[in-house]
Amino acid sequence: MLYFDKVTLRRGAKLLFRDASMTIHSGHKVGITGANGTGKSSLFALIQGALDVDDGHFSMEKNIAIAHVAQETPALNLPAIEYVMQGDPELTQLQQQIAQAEADNDGVRLAELHERFATIDGYAAHARAAGLMHGLGFAVGTEHNPVASFSGGWRMRLNLGHALFCRSDLLLLDEPTNHLDLEAVVWLEKWLRSYQGALLLISHDRDFLDRCVNQIAYVEHEQLTMYRGNYTAFEHMRAEKLALQQASYVKQQKQVAHMTSFINRFKAKATKATQAQSRIKALERMQMIAPAHIDSPFSFAFKHPGGIPNPLLRLNKADAGYGDTTILNNVSFSLLPGERIGLLGPNGEGKSTLIKLLAGELQAQKGQCDQAKDLSIGYFAQHQLEQLHGELTPLQHLQMLDESLSEKEARLFLGGFDFRGDMALSPVAPFSGGEKARLVLALIVYMQPNLLLLDEPTNHLDLEMRHALSMALQSFEGAMVLVSHDRHLLRTVCDSLMLVSAGQVDLFNGDLDEYSKWLLEQRNEENIATSTPSRKDDRRAKAEQRKLLQPLRNKIKKLEAELEKLHDMKFKLDEQLADPKLYESGSGDLLKQLSIEHSQLEKTLQNTEEAWMDSCEELENAIQ
Repeated sequence: MLYFDKVTLRRGAKLLFRDASMTIHSGHKVGITGANGTGKSSLFALIQGALDVDDGHFSMEKNIAIAHVAQETPALNLPAIEYVMQGDPELTQLQQQIAQAEADNDGVRLAELHERFATIDGYAAHARAAGLMHGLGFAVGTEHNPVASFSGGWRMRLNLGHALFCRSDLLLLDEPTNHLDLEAVVWLEKWLRSYQGALLLISHDRDFLDRCVNQIAYVEHEQLTMYRGNYTAFEHMRAEKLALQQASYVKQQKQVAHMTSFINRFKAKATKATQAQSRIKALERMQMIAPAHIDSPFSFAFKHPGGIPNPLLRLNKADAGYGDTTILNNVSFSLLPGERIGLLGPNGEGKSTLIKLLAGELQAQKGQCDQAKDLSIGYFAQHQLEQLHGELTPLQHLQMLDESLSEKEARLFLGGFDFRGDMALSPVAPFSGGEKARLVLALIVYMQPNLLLLDEPTNHLDLEMRHALSMALQSFEGAMVLVSHDRHLLRTVCDSLMLVSAGQVDLFNGDLDEYSKWLLEQRNEENIATSTPSRKDDRRAKAEQRKLLQPLRNKIKKLEAELEKLHDMKFKLDEQLADPKLYESGSGDLLKQLSIEHSQLEKTLQNTEEAWMDSCEELENAIQ
């Protein structure tokens, strides 16, 4: 399907990769990984024809349908579900042609169009589009809201639905989970596993990659290397290679020694036992995969936060919401030192509302939210990226927190977050979403909080930064509440899970795999309730089909009447030709005339019968 033969690709003067060779066949599911800026999105641009190779050869099979997610959505007044359905160009074209044929009262053309419409399952298109929107988190009933009424994040979901609706041979997805919550990610995984075409997926979510791909194309040091298996298999293979290097061994052993020291010092202490157990689990994973990250540009850790009050924060029968709308009801729990809580729950059930309540950004409608005197909160949310001062540099942002901090100390600290050289002194306005997220995290780490409240901190972060954040959170000695669709992060840094659903916040007695099953069960129950057509809808669909087929039925009736008339004419001619007097002398001219008429009638009758049979077969196929 796709053929790369020693391809070299540049963006301007920058070399992205050279001598890349790979072949993508139908059914292959390939994860494209590598640090930001290494050429992953440029590879997609090459496939879509927006870039040309600088050397080597790239080709693809003719007439393959390629689907991709648009990066922008215009503020259309078009209903959202119609925008999603426009992802199938042939369906859209057929709908327009059917409308024109109806206006022209062209029965034959209408029947042909209807036959093709049925072949591509056009009658179920509306239900399929609604199912996609529901799977991506859109509430039932919002499908007909205009595209312009949705926020930027929800429009990106519409773009994703638009791409998934296309009957494609090749699907290109670039960070599709960035604007999704965990519920939608789980649904998308299931959808992609059943996708029949070839998939090229750029993602920094390792669990998502593990469940969706069977090959990894890794871009590093201007080389593209193919690995068989999912992301975990790739990481193990790469780790084995890098573990042969002495430098990787030394660095890994230092990290192992640091974590082992913590475990030995605190595993017998009741107040530190939970944290020690977390580090034991992390150490088990770290010794297996850490060499794969030895060349990471990130190196940072949370310092000891000093005094940690007990409890740090307490909710007592608290209600929370917005205006007159209550999202959470009668919530009561305390946050204790060392607690690491992952918040789970379907989209819109109140996870972010709870985080805002804990952070003090939202006041309780009823009940109490009591904060300890020495509480110091490090709060990360996506809106904080917009609150950065665009004209200031990362260095200036850091010095705003600590005026006594020298430039040398500030640059050394920022270097751990890969803000090096001129980047530390550049205004943040043109920074990417990932760079702004790293800066906000850097500011939080510098503040040395004793409570971390993190709402989707990994959006836009690449795999190396996610790994560095995971390791830093393992060493954090305060309490933490985390909302994330990155299950690897949840699994490695959280000791307990809480489910936010139906206005309640309760302990979830299960792991993330059980939660994923629970989500799918919930979705299946909703699908049964919402996607099964009612009798009224069924009658309406059948009436519409009858309307479309009526011109064809009229044509058949007309042909049947004509056949009956032709058979009568033939019967009369046969009687005349059977009369013995016709063959007596003097009747030669009449016999010749009747014979010609009979021959012409036979031909007309044969053509009419064939037209009638073809129309009947067409009607039968359309009804099936």
